[in-house]
Amino acid sequence: MNSFRYYLKEAEKNKTAIGHFNISNLETLWAIFNAARPLALPVIIGVSEGEQDFIGAKQAAALVKSIREEYHYPIFINADHSYSFERVKEAVDAGFDAVIFDGAELPLDKNIEETKRVVDYARKANPEIIVEAELGFIGKSSKVIGELPSGVSEETQTKPEEALEFVRATDIDLLAPSVGNIHGIVKTGNPNLNIDRIRAIKEAVKVPLVLHGGSGITDADFKKAIKAGISIVHINTEIRLAYHRSLKLSLQETPEETTPYKIMKPVVQEIQKVVENKLKLFSNL
Repeated sequence: MNSFRYYLKEAEKNKTAIGHFNISNLETLWAIFNAARPLALPVIIGVSEGEQDFIGAKQAAALVKSIREEYHYPIFINADHSYSFERVKEAVDAGFDAVIFDGAELPLDKNIEETKRVVDYARKANPEIIVEAELGFIGKSSKVIGELPSGVSEETQTKPEEALEFVRATDIDLLAPSVGNIHGIVKTGNPNLNIDRIRAIKEAVKVPLVLHGGSGITDADFKKAIKAGISIVHINTEIRLAYHRSLKLSLQETPEETTPYKIMKPVVQEIQKVVENKLKLFSNL
């Protein structure tokens, strides 16, 4: 089976993007895999710090690895948004395929310093690991929010010249820029993506770009962003909403049911639909 780096290069070459979907439990993991497998598309499983604490870092890595080995399938696990060196180290030592150090709220020089420290440790521990970092304001929430957080503007978006400086100084494999995207789904409407800024950053840094906060973005913006240089797209809030809605409905429709796998069956199916639609969109299928 080919490596994560291979699929990244293929996505860049073909102007497609790999879907990145977060999980909090086994049901969501199976839903994502069941959506990806018939399409024969690589897929990335993300776990945030909170999700790692709930599942267990080593357990999450083992679950994804077991599917990859049993089905000989390109499914990879990423430590999504680690805010300290210690949390990155935990994921690296647990056997993750990729890690993200999120120092976006730090001053640029401090973000560079801490990111470089992360890169150095990860590469020594596992030369194949993919290291991503974030530059610019994207926010932190993976839920429905009432309005755009303060500070969201074109001025707070990642500047191409800063992105170039950052990538050169840190030697990261992937860059997550701020380009009009925001974590979570905004009730009043997500901001439009700055496609020109994506294109300018990609031309400056060359490394693959990652779009965080993909939930709620229009299909048209996704297509333009991928064409402009986005190689990975993160989806989390839409999965959580599908989980919540379908679980609530399942409990309402079968109030006497106590068997967990029967209660959760429609939940898995609904999440699978969300993931399948996104994977097709990102891959032009």
